[in-house]
Amino acid sequence: MIPSIIIYGLVNSVSLALIAIGFSLTFGISGVANFAYGGFYLLSGFLVWMLLNYLKFPFILAIVATIGIVGLLGFITYWVILLRVRGIPLSEVIATFALGVGILELFRWLGFVTYEFTLPYFKKGMVMIAGVPVDYQRLFMIGIGLALVVFLYFFTHYTRLGLAFRGIAQNERTAISLGIKSDWTAALSLAFGSAMASVAAIVILPLGIISINQGYEVLLVAVAVGIVGGLESVPGILVASLILGYAQVLTGIYFKPEWMMVVYLAAIVIVLAIKPSGLFGKFKELEERV
Repeated sequence: MIPSIIIYGLVNSVSLALIAIGFSLTFGISGVANFAYGGFYLLSGFLVWMLLNYLKFPFILAIVATIGIVGLLGFITYWVILLRVRGIPLSEVIATFALGVGILELFRWLGFVTYEFTLPYFKKGMVMIAGVPVDYQRLFMIGIGLALVVFLYFFTHYTRLGLAFRGIAQNERTAISLGIKSDWTAALSLAFGSAMASVAAIVILPLGIISINQGYEVLLVAVAVGIVGGLESVPGILVASLILGYAQVLTGIYFKPEWMMVVYLAAIVIVLAIKPSGLFGKFKELEERV
């Protein structure tokens, strides 16, 4: 029982981190809460499926094309929609949420609601770890999750664009005075965040079917993990993913699977009541604002 909890708790935690990290990256850099995130996630799954089944793309090419298309869509979203409401948080949320719902309900209207929509495993088969069977897809998920975190560290510390991201995130006015273009950086952060939603979808969706409701669930997961860990903090996202991932597994084992979704909602309420900025968040607390 304990090895199973440890292994599947880790797998669940990595999946939560993969889902949330793109949402957190965009918010941490530009301050934009991309509530179209669930729509981009689901769009990625259906795009890969359509490229494989309608256009007969090789699997790798379908993955690369999908990540590029969804990243480009995030970039365009900023210039077409968000540029006009930038700095008005409620309008940003409404605009991106409307876009996300539009994407999800478009697929529902087109009839993408049956059980035939699935993505292939990267590699079929499984291996025994401490007596616990783990399929290769979940091992790929762990490996890709770790690789993504390492990539983000080196990208944000050793590339010009990554340093621009960090500059805007730390102090936008100072960064602008040094020649960093705020709107271009924000648009690129939305593109990167959307591309990461695509990566998460391509890795996670083969473990089940592509369902419209997953788009809404993914948005809830991204928001919950972000709130618990601190929306602008990658270390916070990782710690929050571990906490919620293991909490979900324990809830599913000792209570009922139906209660697993309640973990997210309870975490949001508790953290907002005790530490609104999250475990690693740097935004001002309530007592500092009063």
